[in-house]
Amino acid sequence: MQKTLTIATRKSPLALWQAYHVRDRLQARFPYRTIELLEMTTMGDEQLDVSLMKIGGKGVFVKELETALYDGRADLAVHSLKDVPMELPNGLDLCCLTARENPTDAVVHRIGTTAWAGFADIPPGAHLGTSSLRRIAQIRALRPDLKLSPVRGNLGTRLKKLDSGEFDGLVLASAGLKRLELSERIAFETTPEEILPACGQGILGIETREDDPLIQDIVATLKDAAGEIAGRAERALNRHLNGGCQVPIAAYAIERDNQLWLRALVGSADCGTLLKAEGFGKLDDVENLGIRVAEDLIAQGAKELLAQAGLY
Repeated sequence: MQKTLTIATRKSPLALWQAYHVRDRLQARFPYRTIELLEMTTMGDEQLDVSLMKIGGKGVFVKELETALYDGRADLAVHSLKDVPMELPNGLDLCCLTARENPTDAVVHRIGTTAWAGFADIPPGAHLGTSSLRRIAQIRALRPDLKLSPVRGNLGTRLKKLDSGEFDGLVLASAGLKRLELSERIAFETTPEEILPACGQGILGIETREDDPLIQDIVATLKDAAGEIAGRAERALNRHLNGGCQVPIAAYAIERDNQLWLRALVGSADCGTLLKAEGFGKLDDVENLGIRVAEDLIAQGAKELLAQAGLY
């Protein structure tokens, strides 16, 4: 009798969508295997009145799920790749990166208002909500007149705050809005030239135990070549920078002319400085490309900016 396959996931609507998406794809490939979800609440979901930086960064969204892998309650965990820390706990493996949804950010407008066509269309002094230092730094460079304030919670909670008048707009990941069928709330999607995405944004990462080759083989059927190449290049850059959520770090890799084009930036903790770098590399050597672009940023002074945030 085949063992039930258990997927650990957070309980937020977006996390559940991601977990069910993975379950359904696996079920289609292994129709005779029972696959179930283990729904969990993480510290990041519970402490919504505290900034992520104060409670341990985005890793707070994955720690409880990793504990379930360790103690055998789950066989795999599904994460938004941008939430997965650069260094995994001993014995665990990020064995699969999936096809990338649109990695851009989106500006969302309040119900009953006219949608803006772009950043130039946003009224002077408008109030936007986002908890991402990466977004704040880049929006300030585009529109220093805008008021930017933190907002946390799942998508539904953030949209309620927007529609109640707390904000004029929100800046959110396009992928999450589209996955939850909320595309109609998008006023406009930003371009990478305006706001460079977070490392791994739009990609799902599946984590398993290293000593469970059967589960790894099952999960490997969901691997996407383009997602693997881009995600691992972006994570290599972030890892080399020792990046965290205390400073703005962004990276976006795409294939062009049979090479990988990687663009990246690092900002200061106060979001007043932006350093940018880019490079091209071979598709079979993407981690070295990430390291090379990171070294370019370090040569420009990234290490000093990271040191100010206590990351060096």
